[in-house]
Amino acid sequence: MSEAQFGVRNVIGAPVATTRLSEQAIVCMPPRTSKFTLSEWKLSNEQRCRNTEDQQQLADRVLGECERVRDETAERASIMKATSDRRIEERIGDIEYNKKELQLQRKEICLELEALGVYKTRLLDCLSSLQTNALTICQKCLMLRDGRIGIDLVVDEVEHALQQEITTILGGQSLLKRALEQLNEQMRRLRSTRYLLDRDLQYKQAAIDLDKGSLSLKPTDLCLSIYEGYANLDPANISADEYNAYSAKNIQSAAREVTSARPIRVFIDILLKQVIDDLWSAFNKCNHEFKERIEDTKRTKAKLEDMHRETTQKIADMEENILELQKALSAKEGNIALAHTRLGRRAQRIGAELVRDPPGQALYYECEMLRKSTEELQQMLHEATSSLRYLLQTQIQLEEDINVKMNTLKIDEVDCMTLRTTMDYHAY
Repeated sequence: MSEAQFGVRNVIGAPVATTRLSEQAIVCMPPRTSKFTLSEWKLSNEQRCRNTEDQQQLADRVLGECERVRDETAERASIMKATSDRRIEERIGDIEYNKKELQLQRKEICLELEALGVYKTRLLDCLSSLQTNALTICQKCLMLRDGRIGIDLVVDEVEHALQQEITTILGGQSLLKRALEQLNEQMRRLRSTRYLLDRDLQYKQAAIDLDKGSLSLKPTDLCLSIYEGYANLDPANISADEYNAYSAKNIQSAAREVTSARPIRVFIDILLKQVIDDLWSAFNKCNHEFKERIEDTKRTKAKLEDMHRETTQKIADMEENILELQKALSAKEGNIALAHTRLGRRAQRIGAELVRDPPGQALYYECEMLRKSTEELQQMLHEATSSLRYLLQTQIQLEEDINVKMNTLKIDEVDCMTLRTTMDYHAY
């Protein structure tokens, strides 16, 4: 296309090929430039060729360099992605290893907590049994024995044994309560450690999920984005050594708590055995004292019953004796009256006949003897009556003592020993 045609196109805005020359408007043409020489034309062509070759060579170098850089960057990106993938996989493996260690320690803690829970139940059962069974029964036995009456309300070896058994029970309760406090504290520390392990496991599982999700991403995924913010994209400020130390600290803490919990179980086993042995010893000693006291009371009661039978027989004999004495006194009254009458009649003699003769002396002696005999019989009747009164009082006292012993036997043998048969000390 000529310069005239180019000018026309710029003016009328239509290509020359679509218009006829007769229809074109008249346009003023600029003056023609001076023409170049042939040497200038050749020089220009040569220069253009050299420039073109230089640009082509430069383009070849740029193309080669671009291809090299493209391949190099692609290879570097592939290597860095493979390195990052390998590092992420290694990191996932490290976290999973630490996670397994934490899970093992958590399992140990759970097993230890379960075992300590069983020991806690044993302690609570033992304390409850001592409070509601053994201690209550011993205190009730003391209250029942306060119901003894008379001379049997005595501070004996049974009461001392009961007091000693109560002291043993209270001492055992005190030891078990202190052991229960230690056990609760150890369980609290184990739960605290388990909470820390659970939180660490949760964090590690979240890190594993994030790293696995990152590992599954590809450069062609549509969910990728380019960060254009100003803040640091990697806010991590914990070093690997600090992280390893933190995990190791949790594992060591869990292992230490589990290790410190096991001696408590051994201690509780020994304590329960010792407490139960002491309780059995006090229980057997108290039962022995009860049996000794019951046998002693039975022997005393049997002796009192024998004495009561003998006294009853003596009372019967004494009553019969009093009747015989009374009969004897009645019989002596006739003899006395006869002697007195004879003396009275002989006192009526007159004159020289009123003489002391042997019959008179015999009658006088008979009266004196009958008087003395009557006095002796009356004295013996008085003594027999007093003895009968004392025997009756003794009989009443013996009956009261026998009733006292029967009451004591009922309390000790029936009430207390029946209660004590319900006492049960076993290896809780």
